[in-house]
Amino acid sequence: MLGMVELTALHWIYVVFIALIIGFMIMRKDTTIVCIVGIFLIAITATGGISHSVSSIFNSFIYAITELLSTILVISIIVAMSHTLTSTGINDVMISPFRKLIRNPTLAYWTIGILMMIISWFFWPSPAVALLGAVLLPVALRAGLPALGVAMAMNLFGHGIALSGDFVIQAAPKLTGDAAGLPVQEVISASIPLVIVMGVVTTLCAFYFLKRDIKLGKLTATSNVTDDQPVTSQPTLLSTNQKRFFALLIPIFFAIDVAAMSILDLTGGDATALIGGTSVLILIMISLTSYKAKGLEQTTDFLIKGFQFGFKVFGPVIPIAAFFYLGDSGFSTIIGDYLPETSHGIVNDLGVALASVVPISKEIAAITLTAVGAITGLDGSGFSGISLAGSIASLFATAIGSGAATLTALGQIAAIWVGGGTLVPWALIPAAAICNVDPFELARRNLLPVTIGLVVTTIVAMFLI
Repeated sequence: MLGMVELTALHWIYVVFIALIIGFMIMRKDTTIVCIVGIFLIAITATGGISHSVSSIFNSFIYAITELLSTILVISIIVAMSHTLTSTGINDVMISPFRKLIRNPTLAYWTIGILMMIISWFFWPSPAVALLGAVLLPVALRAGLPALGVAMAMNLFGHGIALSGDFVIQAAPKLTGDAAGLPVQEVISASIPLVIVMGVVTTLCAFYFLKRDIKLGKLTATSNVTDDQPVTSQPTLLSTNQKRFFALLIPIFFAIDVAAMSILDLTGGDATALIGGTSVLILIMISLTSYKAKGLEQTTDFLIKGFQFGFKVFGPVIPIAAFFYLGDSGFSTIIGDYLPETSHGIVNDLGVALASVVPISKEIAAITLTAVGAITGLDGSGFSGISLAGSIASLFATAIGSGAATLTALGQIAAIWVGGGTLVPWALIPAAAICNVDPFELARRNLLPVTIGLVVTTIVAMFLI
């Protein structure tokens, strides 16, 4: 028993397999079998029954797919729409204005990143990825920035900087603030310097490593991209004026979506659904206009290609997501009620246990909150553990006599940078899928910059407590 949290064999198996998964990722080995073995061992340890444990593997896959389904769908639909733009030549017309602005890899990285951050502040990153990726990816590639670099920019600025601060929508600081017993504005004020430090350090480090590898020839504007463009049997029938019309109409449609999000206060899944539905309508309009009598068949063809792409990209992610969902609310749904009565989920239990065995000082408090945030972020949402971070921050602040808001903000930033979509592979799927890069490779690319950023931010927090 550690700090009123009972750690069982289930917790230690989970920790061992986290270490194995991370190790396999670092060695660039596939983790699917490791995750499946981990699910089976946790299930058989909890239930003692082989048939139940074998069934849990399948049930965990169902749970993971259910949790990821909205993301799979919107990515598939966006890709289907982008195929119509590419095959009809509308995409070339749409990106022409950006060619003058984005002339080299440096401008591409920072322009895409800053645009992503601004849009994500207002509408969260997933809709922002969908809005920006389809249009700006071709421009960036032509400017010499690899697809992996585009994904990093969207990922670090959107799911990293914008989501960890969440200054506009304020869902994250509300959760952490409530748990710590602090007003939202106090958490936001304390987080501003930390978000700036984390953002600047991480994006600069990522850019340095990116430029270095481009210079060394390890990355090119076509590396990590698969040739997944549709091959259509019918020639496009769009005139130059029609292409210009659609190139103007599509941004107008998405601008109306943005306005609707603001007026109707749509965020997260609702905002993503609006983007997805608009993309379907655009796909239908272009297909019917371009292919005339063949428009019905072409619409279905584009949708099939989009769904093939979506499930091809998500296929390797489902087993690892299934394993990590066991660390949170997924455990009782997948396996059953086998955790101790005092448990709040495997991941949260581990975070509380860690906080209960470390000595108390400003430095240790800052390090612990970063560690707790990072651990709770491993379930891939970034948000499920930030209430725990707020609670632990309150306890530490009471013990050392200051720094409640700073510690709360630090735990929030660590949890969201790790789990919200920059390190955990299934959380950064939207950016990876839109840019058609390997999510595991993107996670590896982000690992060193994000780690450096967390270390520097933690040190800065020590002085602010």
